[in-house]
Amino acid sequence: MACCLAGEDPQHKRIQKELQVERKNAGRTIKLLLLGAGDSGKSTIAKQMKIIHLEGYTTQERLSFKLTIANNILLAVRTLLLQCSRFGYSLSSESQAQSKIIEEISTEKDPSITDDIFHAIVHLWHDDSIQKTFNRSSEFQLSDSTSYYLNNIQRISSQEYIPTDQDLLRTRIRTTGVLETVFCVDDIIFRLVDVGGQRSERRKWIHCFEDVTAVIFCVAISEYDQKLFEDNQTNRMQESLVIFKQLCEAQWFYATSFIVFFNKIDIFEEKIKQVPLTVCFPSYTGAATMEETTAYIKNQFHEILHDNCKTNKTLYTHLTCATDTGNIRAVFDAVRDIILNKTLDR
Repeated sequence: MACCLAGEDPQHKRIQKELQVERKNAGRTIKLLLLGAGDSGKSTIAKQMKIIHLEGYTTQERLSFKLTIANNILLAVRTLLLQCSRFGYSLSSESQAQSKIIEEISTEKDPSITDDIFHAIVHLWHDDSIQKTFNRSSEFQLSDSTSYYLNNIQRISSQEYIPTDQDLLRTRIRTTGVLETVFCVDDIIFRLVDVGGQRSERRKWIHCFEDVTAVIFCVAISEYDQKLFEDNQTNRMQESLVIFKQLCEAQWFYATSFIVFFNKIDIFEEKIKQVPLTVCFPSYTGAATMEETTAYIKNQFHEILHDNCKTNKTLYTHLTCATDTGNIRAVFDAVRDIILNKTLDR
């Protein structure tokens, strides 16, 4: 009588082979968890990984961003008009007429930048009162990309417009849920997990905490003088310090490496010349130089890690500009080397 052994069953062999491949891949997979407060640049980092390691965006994908870019632009202009009025600045009669064109745009329809809207935006952006309002943008909620988009409005409003990498990187879409970017570098599989940073989204973080190789914690270093979107009261830098402390105390990350990206360094470099660091750190007595101010901020995070981690960890820090592909490519190469060396040491 014929006897079919389990080991000889073709289906069984196929399943065993698939399991073997999965085990092999698991051994060479690195899971990176992107955490940080809202607007710290996490999603921009994830977009950069697609550009650098996944052949970038197709034309169709680029075109799909046009609606988001139009929404970002119109929201920025509406916000500037609202705050201009709140600050008591007067618009010229022509600017008042142009502002009505913006105000009459339906929020229920997908917007497009018509010729009338284009001319209204150009005129308003050059109005002295709007510029004065923009210069006080740290006092209200306004996207960092506002000046970039408004300075490029002619190109963006053309019929042939296809968003560039820089246009895509500067879009602002609130992250909800969990987004994962998977890519391969030198036969190592990287899973970059991005979760929303607003307070309402943080309860979802714990679902991503298992099997994390390293936490990349993003801090918008330029926002030391700004308030949270959620409550318009809490200082954004202080919020980042609170979140980082909570992560350092979490048992999930007992053996996990921590890497901090001090992001938006390009904006910080200009702002620190005008706005003293003491608005966030009253005890700061150093000079208003990039070297001394960034060193002081870095030290705040080093002290939190030292005081709240039970293991003797090293904190790896990088000054980043998430919209600069060259910068992020170089920083990620350094991060990859750190992670691989740490993994080999285990």
